[in-house]
Parts: sequence; structure tokens; C-alpha cells
Amino acid sequence: MSDDEILLAVTDGVATITLNRPQARNALNAHVRRTLPKLVQECEGRADVDVMILTGADPAFSAGVDLKEIGAGAATGDDLRSGPPEGSGLESMDMGGRSGEGRLPWRGALPPRTKLLIGAVNGVAVTGGLELALACDFLIASEHARFADTHARVGVMPGWGLTVLLPQRIGVARAREMSVTGNFVDAQLAYEWGLVNHVVPHEDLLPYTRQLAADCRTIDQVAVRRMLSTYDRNSLVTDAEAWRIEDEVSRTWEGSGFDPAEIEKRRAGIMERGRAQTTE
Repeated sequence: MSDDEILLAVTDGVATITLNRPQARNALNAHVRRTLPKLVQECEGRADVDVMILTGADPAFSAGVDLKEIGAGAATGDDLRSGPPEGSGLESMDMGGRSGEGRLPWRGALPPRTKLLIGAVNGVAVTGGLELALACDFLIASEHARFADTHARVGVMPGWGLTVLLPQRIGVARAREMSVTGNFVDAQLAYEWGLVNHVVPHEDLLPYTRQLAADCRTIDQVAVRRMLSTYDRNSLVTDAEAWRIEDEVSRTWEGSGFDPAEIEKRRAGIMERGRAQTTE
């Protein structure tokens, strides 16, 4: 599934989802807000997809929810709380969210998933666009990337997890500064603050991100998804509980088909790969 406003391309096990409203700086209109979760769910269920990349058509990643559409009366606040996409498998979820934890029947801007999602931020990521970026597992930024939270300037409050996810990335004080000033943070400062993992030349953004996706695909995907699940669980609990969860996962993993011979085979490959990376 893809259309003119949001594109999906799958190559070598990597799905690239592109917001494609460049004339509107990839603002999230009602159609995109409904279609994007469907595409994520589609990729989650496809056997030929191991990793997803989310990006925008130049010059922006996303300017956030389409305020022109809302201002014209074409979308309302209730529309932002629209239910799960038809056919997503989430239709039975309570519309109040997980015990009232989100405006949608899941936390954040995107539905639950097990596969890695990398954000390739090619330009501005503002307000709802910033929240969409924060829904990714990690971010790679073009040198053109800029980030801002203008919720308070607009006169709305975040509902896709910004006040939870942004402090996790950059710390509470910096998150508060972004929210109460609405000032833009450039790619280099975003890197220094820990909002993005890497900053690369603009023309290298997708090749670099796809190489990271390819690196991920060289690992057993069951292990990758179990690791991501553990990170997700531990982000919601105290440190003490996180330690307990990791111990539980480790013990359970070792007890289900743990093969010493396979570990030894992988060890040799890891050593060879490590030597190649450290001598480049």
C-alpha cells in the first residue's frame, strides 16, 4: 500500500516509508495520519521486511500536524484521536488507549511493532513531526535537519508522547528548553544532545541509513526483536525492575533452544567482522 502522499518501497529486506507532501513540508494531514500506521502494520506483517526506515521528501521531514487543514475545518481534534487503521489487527483495542495512556489505542504516533524502525531526518522535524521522529528506535540526521517543539507556541499540548520521549533522549532540562522556547535545534546540536545518533552529508542520508539497516539484517532477527522488546519494556519501569526484566529475558532465552555450537560459529564471524571494522 502506498499512494501519492506517502510512499512505500521495499528493497533487500528494508522498507523505506517516505512522507511525500513536499509542497506542504510533509505536514501530517488526516490522510497521512490514517495511512502511516497502516503502512507500519503492513511492514510489520511482511515476511520480506526486516527493517523499516521513515523519512520525508525534501526539503522537510515533517512540519507536524497539518494546521491549515484543521484551521479550515477539514479536520478536528477528534480526528487526531481517530481509531486504529482498518485491517491493522488493533480494531478491538479500547479507544481510550492503554488505560488512557494515549490519544490513539497505542502509545505515541505509531502502533506497536517488533521490527526496527530508523528515522532518516532529512530536514525540519517540528512538533508532531518531532514526535513522529521520536517514535523511531533511533535517528540519523542530514546536515539540513532541524528540530523544534512549537506545541505551546501554537496553543496545543502534545499527545504523541513528546513529554515522555524527548526527555529520555536529551534530558529533562533540555526538553523543557525546547518546549518553552519553541527554538530550533540544528543537526550538530541535536547530535551533541543525544537526540540523533549520527549527522551525515545530506546526499549520504539514505545510503548511510540503509547501510545501518543492512548491518541489522546480518543478525538473527528473532534476537534483534527480542532485544528491542527488552529496551521497550525497560523504558517504562524503574531501574530495579529493568534489572529484573533483563535477568528474566536472559534466562528464558538461554533455556529455549540455546545451541552452544551455533554460538561458537557466530563468535568466529563476529571476530572476523570486528577485525575488519577496527582496521579500516
